[in-house]
Amino acid sequence: MQVFPEKPLAWGKARSCIRELAEYGWSRREEIGAENVFDFSLGNPSIPAPAGVNAAIAELIRGDSVALHGYTTAAGVLSLRQRIAEDYGEGFGIALEPNHIYVTCGAAAGLAISLRALLVAPGDEVVALAPFFPEYRVFTEASGGTLVTSQPRFSDFQLDPEAFERSLGPRTRAVIINSPNNPSGVILSRESLSALASAMRRQSEKNGAPIWLICDEPYRELAYDGAEVPSAFGVYDDTVLCYSFSKSMSIPGERIGYLAVGPKASYAGEAYAAIMGAGRALGYVNPPSLFQRVVERCIGQTADVSKYLENRNLLLGGLREIGYECIEPQGAFYLFVKSPEPDAKAFSERAKKYELLLVPSDDFGTPGYVRLAYCVSKDMISRAMPAFRALMAEYK
Repeated sequence: MQVFPEKPLAWGKARSCIRELAEYGWSRREEIGAENVFDFSLGNPSIPAPAGVNAAIAELIRGDSVALHGYTTAAGVLSLRQRIAEDYGEGFGIALEPNHIYVTCGAAAGLAISLRALLVAPGDEVVALAPFFPEYRVFTEASGGTLVTSQPRFSDFQLDPEAFERSLGPRTRAVIINSPNNPSGVILSRESLSALASAMRRQSEKNGAPIWLICDEPYRELAYDGAEVPSAFGVYDDTVLCYSFSKSMSIPGERIGYLAVGPKASYAGEAYAAIMGAGRALGYVNPPSLFQRVVERCIGQTADVSKYLENRNLLLGGLREIGYECIEPQGAFYLFVKSPEPDAKAFSERAKKYELLLVPSDDFGTPGYVRLAYCVSKDMISRAMPAFRALMAEYK
């Protein structure tokens, strides 16, 4: 007799490789001291939130407590949705419709809602551009779909147009992109986005129904050296945006973000209604009231992300000098490093001997690499370099 559903049981037993390594790091810090562990596992922002965030909280909690902590509308406070639309328009010159914006508990909730809303039949396929955040697979399978992987062009980790076109088919219902990317830090160029959109339009015409583009953008403001993060709304009409304020405002634990349906989507009203229904079915209604109001006051403010650029340059330069092959990140706060041996999990295990915690890339859909989250202190990066050097020496 099967007591529990097979997939939820499997997801619970096969834990996130990122969280598992982070928990190992916490235990090692207790055993040998935090200063002796070089933990690059978890993408947890390490710089303070903008001063305006704490000021807004202080102001709000002095007001009407009942109103502040009470329920809002299921889709979120309308005035916040209006501010989100205004802010996006100012940044990208694209007018969003406030009534097609749905406030969520972070980008993860947005992804789960989108997939539940957009997948029509069991076995519908969702294409993810690799490397990708491992939870895409869980969210897709929980919605009855199948995740299909499209590998990048390995010279620069941009879209491989031919590989992407081969990944599309009659059952393709959605494509997920994440730019700036977790785990590589690469930003999809306009050229890559245009090629992706053209292939999707061709396949949509063959299928007789739109293939939806789901853009996961929690790192949108973390772009370096003047790199542009193009808006997919300007390239492909049938787009749904999933955004989180976690990284830009350094408030990941507050779980606040939003979904937005493209203003030119062919079925915008029906897509939004399906999103509302999926949010209802999943219990994702009325996100945290306090932080809806905090974000409304602080939208457009960001933490001092220049600190991440300093960390990137220190880590990238140091590892390349030692002999590691790295993908140069244009955004986010991750470095994707080629494993010196084919088995990235074996390399990650060997790194533990030097108290280096590096996430193997197998669950990201592109084997043979490790991910380093550099949202850590500069001091830790500097102190870790001898350990990286000793680890590489084993391969020379």
